[in-house]
Amino acid sequence: MTATGIDLRSYSAPFSDAHDFAQMVLPLRGKLMLDINGASGVLHPLRAAFIAPGLVHTQFSQESNQSLILDFDLAGVAPETAGRLAERPYAPIGAASARLIDFMGLIYAQGAAGAGVLTHWTPLLLESLTHQPLRPASRLQAALTQFEAAPGQPWNTDSMARLACMSVSSLHRVFREELDTTPQAWLNAMRLRFVCRQLVESSQPIAQLATQAGYADQSALTHAMRRAMDITPLAYRKQGQTKIR
Repeated sequence: MTATGIDLRSYSAPFSDAHDFAQMVLPLRGKLMLDINGASGVLHPLRAAFIAPGLVHTQFSQESNQSLILDFDLAGVAPETAGRLAERPYAPIGAASARLIDFMGLIYAQGAAGAGVLTHWTPLLLESLTHQPLRPASRLQAALTQFEAAPGQPWNTDSMARLACMSVSSLHRVFREELDTTPQAWLNAMRLRFVCRQLVESSQPIAQLATQAGYADQSALTHAMRRAMDITPLAYRKQGQTKIR
């Protein structure tokens, strides 16, 4: 299945639209009012929406908000997944889905959301949202969940491979096939995503967050954020906390 587009959007005044592709609205921050062909719902980081092709939908919000918008060809989705999406256009976002959404949003924000990344992540996200068993193409998910639960651990390719029950060479191959990246690149992005979320949602000292995310110290974190995102942790915190006021 190929994703046809991804974007980060914020909404304010009512805006109506309809299109010939399917769309997922995945809130990252704030609340969003959505009406899909007469069925209204409130979206927030714990509730997503599926918009089937051709349906008129209107969205608006009176508060600061941001959503990851994923456009895709419904014909490329497994029939059981498509059916479940249609049955429940407003779907809860569980912990596993939230991690995937955050990760995809971070990849996009960094300008690294190529077609290969989206092609591999979209089926996993849709399956996660519809609570279906993971398919063979999602072999890494159990290991990824454990890596994300402990970002401060001294992970390297050897320890990641052991936890995933693979050889190091197999780990590299599966990461490339499924995620279009390397284990180390994914690990770096995961740690940055953890830090970015904590910078906005918590008041923990930056030095403490750096250690929790697996960086040697605050200086190492600052260097990593400058290199990947062209911003310092302090500037990111100020920017993020200003937006949610």
